[in-house]
Amino acid sequence: MRIKGLSLALGLAFLLACSAGRMPKNLNPEEQEFLSTVRFIITGKERKAFLALPPSERSRFIEEFWQSRDPDPTTELNEYKVEHLGRIAEAKHLFTEAAGTGWLTDRGRVYILLGPPEQREQYPQGYFNFTRPIELWRYGFYELYFIDSRLNGNFELVPESAQLISEINVAQMSLRSRSTTGEEKAVVDFNVDVRKTSERERVVRVSIPYEKIWFSAEGTGFSANLELIWEVYDAADKKIQEGSKKFPFSLTRDQLKDQRGKEWSAEIPLDLGPGDYQIALTMKNLTDQKEVRKRIKLTV
Repeated sequence: MRIKGLSLALGLAFLLACSAGRMPKNLNPEEQEFLSTVRFIITGKERKAFLALPPSERSRFIEEFWQSRDPDPTTELNEYKVEHLGRIAEAKHLFTEAAGTGWLTDRGRVYILLGPPEQREQYPQGYFNFTRPIELWRYGFYELYFIDSRLNGNFELVPESAQLISEINVAQMSLRSRSTTGEEKAVVDFNVDVRKTSERERVVRVSIPYEKIWFSAEGTGFSANLELIWEVYDAADKKIQEGSKKFPFSLTRDQLKDQRGKEWSAEIPLDLGPGDYQIALTMKNLTDQKEVRKRIKLTV
């Protein structure tokens, strides 16, 4: 997917947004509007190339810029462009306390880059170690904090949260990859390994880093519901075993934080006679019904 390669650049764009140079004076109003509109999603290389073009070629660049981000070129509507412009309009409406430029504030930038948070919490009297007004935005596993340190209504993203922007963007692009391309791509890829426990018995272990699981916010905690389906085929490609198991689980905020860098895993015990086999594995996210399949070979 073409847009996926932009994810890290988008995170970097957020970090560099405040240091962007002034609008060049040799641009016409349409070109200035374009650069202003895409300031959070255009890469440094693209911006430099655009400014180096003669005026006669800039309109073509603008057209190709949006085309390169169109998730489905076969339709007349460019969903990416529509969503991006819609987020700008929403950010202007939501963050009005910033003298009409709410979309240029930290909250506006994050809203435009990542979309609305799954959960938004406001703490006018502070929160935990923060003594100033603070907002907490949740995107699945991730938490972003904005603090009004000057008590002027301008909530700034704390540095630790800013470093998570690219990670969240990568996760979001992964979640969208299957629905936007129509391909059987992994929503959340998983790892597979097999260990021998006896002459006939094998244990298939499936694992996923917790950071790659898209949790849904529920009250003060988070939940996920995964289903693992397996099918065993012999050398003649005949199905000889099958099974499935669901794994619903919930974690508190602190528990989820403790899982960073760790893996969720499940094991499938198999009893097989001597021979060559193939094991088809399907991991489903029951929250959105998206799934990914893998097939491995096994010799006993």
